[in-house]
Amino acid sequence: MVREDMTDGYFSLLASVKRPGRYAGGEWGSVSRRIGENASAAKICLAFPDVYEVGMSYLGYQILYSLVKTLDYAEAERAFCPWPDMEEGLRRAGLPLVSLESGCPLRDFDAVGFTLQYELCATNVLTMLDLGGIPLLGAERSDKDPLVIGGGPGACAPAPLEIFFDAFCVGDGEETLPAVLSILNELKGRPRDEKLDALSRLDGVYVPGAARPVRTAIVADLDSGFINRDMIVPNISIIHDRAAVQVFRGCTRGCRFCQAGMTGRPRRERSAASVVSQIENLLGYTGCDEVGLLSLATCDWSGLGDAISGLSETLAKNRIKLSLPSLRMDSFSVELASRLEGMRRGGITFAPEAGSERLRRVINKGLSDDEVNAALDAAFRYGWDRVKLYFMMGLPTETTADLDGVTDIAGRAVHYARLHKKRGEISVSVAGFVPKPHTPFQWEPQASRGTLRERGRYIKGRVRGGRISVAYHEPDQTFLEGVFARGDASLGRAVLDAWRAGARFDGWTEYFDINRWEEVFRDLDIDAEAISTGERVLDQPLPWDMIDTGVTKEFLAMERARAFAGTPTADCNAGTCNVCGWNRFTDCADARRARRTGAA
Repeated sequence: MVREDMTDGYFSLLASVKRPGRYAGGEWGSVSRRIGENASAAKICLAFPDVYEVGMSYLGYQILYSLVKTLDYAEAERAFCPWPDMEEGLRRAGLPLVSLESGCPLRDFDAVGFTLQYELCATNVLTMLDLGGIPLLGAERSDKDPLVIGGGPGACAPAPLEIFFDAFCVGDGEETLPAVLSILNELKGRPRDEKLDALSRLDGVYVPGAARPVRTAIVADLDSGFINRDMIVPNISIIHDRAAVQVFRGCTRGCRFCQAGMTGRPRRERSAASVVSQIENLLGYTGCDEVGLLSLATCDWSGLGDAISGLSETLAKNRIKLSLPSLRMDSFSVELASRLEGMRRGGITFAPEAGSERLRRVINKGLSDDEVNAALDAAFRYGWDRVKLYFMMGLPTETTADLDGVTDIAGRAVHYARLHKKRGEISVSVAGFVPKPHTPFQWEPQASRGTLRERGRYIKGRVRGGRISVAYHEPDQTFLEGVFARGDASLGRAVLDAWRAGARFDGWTEYFDINRWEEVFRDLDIDAEAISTGERVLDQPLPWDMIDTGVTKEFLAMERARAFAGTPTADCNAGTCNVCGWNRFTDCADARRARRTGAA
């Protein structure tokens, strides 16, 4: 039960912390009722291990909240990781972390479900568990404690966090979460081991210690699956403050560095009619002035033209901005964006990923120099003044010539700006490459911190003139991301010790301290450099082998070989099946033919 004196003390802290709106709750679209009202329902706290502004920008989090609200056997509330000033205030006052909706301590839920979106949020999970009154280690929890469940991208390689979690939901949460909550509802009051045994039998759920591979759960048909008709409207500004709809899942372009493109398969589209209907509902409910059409490559969506036509009157009448966050780098996409009035308000963003056409063939980016030039030319021809370019450094086979290509592309952007009499502000962002699990590069070594720092400085040093700015990601953070992306269960103790030593918000530069982590690795005799920069042998077991994403190791190994041969692999959505592994479970070719002929 929620104590009134406790919630009063909680709210009294808000006057002394930054951005108190992070903790106030009561937003339009949230459902506030006491957690004890429906005693028979399974209660889950949807926990996001980062600040409110980040978590509330994540569409998947909003979808799961809306979904649980439709279940008569379950109830959901939310919690986010408090900023260090709020954490300090809670500890000083002796108050627990509570949910936004009813002020219920995390320890009083049946389950706490964490969205594992980014490797460097690991210590924030422990902050939330500890403040919520939940034992940090799964082995130390009793029948009275909630089950701690992880989902999101991090669930595809869960080993480093296994000691803190009771189960992981792998794949589409709309498939796994209702099944999990149904079991928790049926077994309410039963022993913890009985619940975990039942969860271990579910498709798409991995319980540490259960000896079976777990295959990714998918929503096969997005139009007939759950569609959220409402969203929570934040009380404060967030990173992506908009109504958003995911227009398709999965991507078959086959970029060899992209974990989401491999683990999110097979490709599944929403119909234009479904998207238009969903957007109209969300706009009416939320009052947002921006709509985002989300996917890994929205310009590949076959329903894009029909959706824009179907929405044009509503958008124009209500002065709504339509954005396409994933814009492909070609002149067609730029021309399409130029027709969307809302997208002309700011700069335009492209992701060439690599500086040379040769290296883009290695990573299967499928982007020629001519296409790069055409997209830059079109951007300034259609009126943009600012262009942002995203690249990676440390990619397999990378050479100095590839690094030179980064600034060469930026220089060509300046050229096209002058050609079209635009000022031309070019922003270049370079991130260190992390070889992620379940990709063709999962066996490759990550470039060392020294190498990444040297390459970042090299790129930055080649820039002349004030129109091009270059920033590169902190190599120490890239290193730690690689350690936890590629590590095994031995890293759990490192997370625990680093958290006890004060590690918080490692993804935020102002709080990140690599010295703390290095000391922990030394004390535990963990060779973190070897985890990050070591090369794997193709036939050796990998720490994430317990998760079957549907894409086979054989396909990934074949793609790795094609990468080093510089051989592209075509998008199977427009041609022949590449036999990635999902062909074992779905007739992808028939599905594609049906879409093209209108039979589905």
